[in-house]
Amino acid sequence: MSTRTTDAGIDKSKIPPLPDPQANVVPQPYINHFKDKQVSKFVDPCSDASKASMDCMNHNDYDRDKCLDYFQAYRDCKKAWQAQLRADRKAGKTTA
Repeated sequence: MSTRTTDAGIDKSKIPPLPDPQANVVPQPYINHFKDKQVSKFVDPCSDASKASMDCMNHNDYDRDKCLDYFQAYRDCKKAWQAQLRADRKAGKTTA
């Protein structure tokens, strides 16, 4: 069985390097995402961390153990985002 990154036609040297997992721990400001959001559109301020974790999986042939730092960075980002939402709601700020 061959995977996408180990196929003979793919040159791994041309795959861009992965970002540092800790670079995506802090979510992007969610207010910026929500202000132009359509009613039914899903918005994720942690999309960079999500993309980095999937890129890591693709880069490492879906070996989860090699991407644990990226998964943790995504969880930390989501936790920080939810904490900020709660704090803003308590303070009476508009969150959506």
